[in-house]
Amino acid sequence: MPGEELGLWPSAACEAGATATGGHNTSMSNKILFGFHAVTVRLKTAPKSILEIHVDASRRDQRMRQFVERANEAGAKLVDSDDDRLQKLCGTHRHQGVVARVEAMAMSHSLDDTLDAVEEQPLLLVLDGITDPHNLGACLRVADGAGAHAVIAPKDHAVGINATVSKVASGAADTVPYFMVTNLARTLNELKERDILIVGTSDDAQQSLYDIDLARPVALVLGAEGSGMRQLTGKTCDVLVRLPMRGAVESLNVSVASGICLYEALRQRMKQPD
Repeated sequence: MPGEELGLWPSAACEAGATATGGHNTSMSNKILFGFHAVTVRLKTAPKSILEIHVDASRRDQRMRQFVERANEAGAKLVDSDDDRLQKLCGTHRHQGVVARVEAMAMSHSLDDTLDAVEEQPLLLVLDGITDPHNLGACLRVADGAGAHAVIAPKDHAVGINATVSKVASGAADTVPYFMVTNLARTLNELKERDILIVGTSDDAQQSLYDIDLARPVALVLGAEGSGMRQLTGKTCDVLVRLPMRGAVESLNVSVASGICLYEALRQRMKQPD
């Protein structure tokens, strides 16, 4: 069956230092989110999933006061902590004085389920070989902003969702389904069976991104900066496009390129008549 081997990598942040496994794992109920944006989004979208929020007891500036007020209004349990405790919880000093223990968000078990529930033209982002958690977090954030229905990556040669990804994503790791698949080329072929156009990006492509109809069902495929997509991934794409480069640099960061591609698709769709 198409999509039979597709699994969801849990989209909530994993406990710092822990290793997540492929597939939806409902037993992984104790997760870590840190930073104002990531925790604030969880307070807005699912306050009951928050077990407790540790805050830096020495920080009482306006931003922290506003955050504490919002957390109290949401009924969250607040725990005064120091910097050492916060670092141990999230594994980094870049916590901004806010670390939350949360339950995993319930999300779709499969890409097929997600696509079946889409009532408009599907818009997907496919990332091949993205191993930097900061890049993945930024890609998830822009995917959320552009209204992408899911982000897809291979289980190998890719980073999973962790606390750093969730912080950089500023809450988007909870809102955008992230699927890690066993065989990316097979998954792309299964998307073709749904009449989804597979558009890959390549510096050597003849056509520009702006020459392609992106208002139809589409999956945008981007590779790592420098190395790009793997050869098999590129061969599986229906069409390859390039981003016009007028300056001295040869390529863009993958999150920047993702933003350009996704928002061009969004622009074209907004021009379509209702």
